[in-house]
Amino acid sequence: MQKIQNSSISVALFGDVMLDHYLIGNSERISPEAPIPIVDIEKEEWRIGGAGNVATNLRTFGASVSLFSIVGKDSEGERLLSLLRDLDIDTSGVEQISNRKTTTKSRVISKHQQIVRFDIEDREEITDEVANSLLEKFQKELSSFDIVLISDYGKGVVSQYLSRKVVEISKSRNLKVLIDPKGKDYSKYRGAYLIKPNRKEAKEAIPNFNLIDDIGLELLNRYQFEKVVITLSEDGIKLFEEDRNVEHFPTEAKEIFDVTGAGDTVLASLGVTIASGIDIRDSIRFANLASAIAIGKVGTSTVSLEEINHFYRYRSSSKIQSWQGLKEILDRERDKKIVFTNGCFDILHVGHVKYLEEAKSLGDILIVGLNSDSSVRRLKGEKRPINNETDRAYILAGLQAVDYIVIFEEDTPYRLIEYLKPDILVKGGDYRGKEIVGADLVDEVKLIEFVKEKSTSKTIEKILSFYYDV
Repeated sequence: MQKIQNSSISVALFGDVMLDHYLIGNSERISPEAPIPIVDIEKEEWRIGGAGNVATNLRTFGASVSLFSIVGKDSEGERLLSLLRDLDIDTSGVEQISNRKTTTKSRVISKHQQIVRFDIEDREEITDEVANSLLEKFQKELSSFDIVLISDYGKGVVSQYLSRKVVEISKSRNLKVLIDPKGKDYSKYRGAYLIKPNRKEAKEAIPNFNLIDDIGLELLNRYQFEKVVITLSEDGIKLFEEDRNVEHFPTEAKEIFDVTGAGDTVLASLGVTIASGIDIRDSIRFANLASAIAIGKVGTSTVSLEEINHFYRYRSSSKIQSWQGLKEILDRERDKKIVFTNGCFDILHVGHVKYLEEAKSLGDILIVGLNSDSSVRRLKGEKRPINNETDRAYILAGLQAVDYIVIFEEDTPYRLIEYLKPDILVKGGDYRGKEIVGADLVDEVKLIEFVKEKSTSKTIEKILSFYYDV
């Protein structure tokens, strides 16, 4: 798969922006008024949703974003515009409309599960007058854009008139238009470069066909799209092209917490990669990786290039995590006792295994901070490590006692401990009476005696003594 670096792509984005409102707490009681749970709210969050989540993902990938949309002249609209501007998203193309409610979706969440969602919104299509105002702003900046995305949530921004004009204007300047559609009538998207429905949306658009391959090819031919990309949830993604070419890309997801915003992540991923000149197949592979990470999170979430590159490198083991990925996992597990230890673990031996087993017995989750190759060289000399960081991480991941491995570049794990906030820090017995890095950041420090005569250095010495003359 071709790699993408931080992008300097400029994106024009049309679509329905909205506020995602989260009320997060615990539920341990049933209401006496009705057979429903009572949730004690502990935290309230406001996030950018809808097409705004596409914009947020694009910004995380390093793209500049000009947003063309509408919000109401209300407090929710002001809050949404403020959140967008905080991310340096250009909102000069967003119009505030009187007598229109800003779309707001409120979710009540307990123990990582949605209990209920309630919406406040207007779905009436914008007038041609409002559409022309958005188009006028779009045309003024047209020469600066590398690609155009449309994120249609069916809340009225992407009208027949607006959609057709965006496709027409963009094609006149050889700009590709990628669309995440809504509704049953795809004629308003006719001629776009790429359409990206999910399985349910595709079947609603072509109800007379049953097989997904037939549906994809019919969409391609009926509406003159160059590419049709259908997302299939746990079954991955399918690509449809001219000459009846169909290709399947299996999912990369391991654990699904929340599919909210996953389609936004796919659209943003495809937009940035295609605009960067990456071919469609590698673009889909990239989008598949990004969405796999996104659905492992709760709520509308962005995915960073660092997370994607890490996931790609270590995707066969969910134990090996990036800093950000592990932090998000631990934030969901704060009711458990988290144990942290660190080391080089260059040539794994029985002393390592027993040490890690005893460390795990001190809590619920054991994290191993693993020195990177460059860190090991600075600590042990230029001839170390024997095994590179990828191999060392995979070997540790095979141990039952180890829950997560995270690699750090520094000489000490202080910054990593500060970031992850474990409860217990474990070190070897040789640290008795010595200053322990990170001791000031945890509730408790535990020392574990090593198995005598067992170390990586002694293993190397033994190998050299056996084979030096060979």
